[in-house]
Amino acid sequence: MNKEEVINIISRKLKLIRAEYDYSQDKLSELLGISKKTLIQVEKERSELSWTACIAVCTLFRDSEILKMSFGEDPVKFIQIVALGKLYFPKNKTMGGKVWWKEIKSMNGFKIQQNIISSHYRIVDDKNNRWYSSFDKDYIDKKFEILINEN
Repeated sequence: MNKEEVINIISRKLKLIRAEYDYSQDKLSELLGISKKTLIQVEKERSELSWTACIAVCTLFRDSEILKMSFGEDPVKFIQIVALGKLYFPKNKTMGGKVWWKEIKSMNGFKIQQNIISSHYRIVDDKNNRWYSSFDKDYIDKKFEILINEN
């Protein structure tokens, strides 16, 4: 799916999302930073939202059942995938593994580390962002291959 398709879907469903949250047109237009006139045009399917407004809708209404039915369980993650063009993102920042971790393999800016106490594995990048962690070495190896080939 591309940006234009996402814009079209969100624009067509905007009235339903507004109803789901029981917002007036005044309230929703204020939240999205658009004029009430623009909102009415979108709801009447005479125009579409901007990409920025679509990002705002997905962020503000990430728990919307309508958005979840359209884009899956996490609309914000879906928007990230469409916007950035990739499926994989780091989970959180680590301290780099200087104390409790030993390096197993390193390639293309990623490394597999193993915890010296629990023996579980993780994949971190050269900025110490954790991408994956698991006790399953095969799982980690597969994810590592995807990351080094994609980036």
